[in-house]
Amino acid sequence: MGNLFCLYQVDQSTVAIKESFGKFDDVLEPGCHCVPWIFGKQLAGQLTLRVQQLDVKCETKTKDNVFVNVVASIQYRALADKASDAFYKLSNTRSQIQAYVFDVIRAFVPKLNLDDTFEQKNEIAKAVEEELEKAMSAYGYEIVQTLIVDIEPDEHVKRAMNEINAAARLRMAATEKAEAEKILQIKRAEGEAESKYLSGLGIARQRQAIVDGLRDSVLGFAVNVPGTTAKDVMDMVLVTQYFDTMKEIGASSKSSAVFLPHGPGAVRDVASQIRDGLLQGSAAS
Repeated sequence: MGNLFCLYQVDQSTVAIKESFGKFDDVLEPGCHCVPWIFGKQLAGQLTLRVQQLDVKCETKTKDNVFVNVVASIQYRALADKASDAFYKLSNTRSQIQAYVFDVIRAFVPKLNLDDTFEQKNEIAKAVEEELEKAMSAYGYEIVQTLIVDIEPDEHVKRAMNEINAAARLRMAATEKAEAEKILQIKRAEGEAESKYLSGLGIARQRQAIVDGLRDSVLGFAVNVPGTTAKDVMDMVLVTQYFDTMKEIGASSKSSAVFLPHGPGAVRDVASQIRDGLLQGSAAS
């Protein structure tokens, strides 16, 4: 019906190319237009002005000889004021863009190591966008955005990279664990040293108190009982302590067996040994 009445509709975000006897005549904006075919007028086609996206996957090699697949996402659109160039100058826009992307990526990536390729994604995208903008503007197209959406090395390379990263983290964890154990051992040793020091002070004070108590007892007994010597009092005190000790050992059900020389002269020998030890400790203090 449109051809019969020479009326044509152009949709929004679209332009139509009108020809006169096969030659470019005009660009029709969205709306309704009269194209009298009886005078040699016709529509050659329509051109969308919407932003289009093209994903390009390019395989290339890095500087350290690792093959990677670089995926670039190109967003582009035709310019309304250059619609005739966009319609007539290119027969396959997507193939043309893909060729430029391949050319730039395969010229840029081989200059970088694999790690640098991941770090410089924005620089790669910028290089692709600049080259495409310069080339496609002559054909009536605008490059809206260029993104490097993925860099995928070979599966074996990814596995090796993961293993290297895992080994580095395990080494770091082992170092931290060893450092923690070192700190614990140092603190434990410091605690044991402090404990032994305090225990030694306690034992020394205990022995000093025993010596002081025995000395006071001997002096008091000698004063209260005239005619006794310090040796007599000391012997009596030590014999009393000796029998008290034997009594406690025999009364306790959980005590271990203690073998001491026992006999009529054993008490004198034990008393002599204890007395000599206490007197030496008293003299040293």
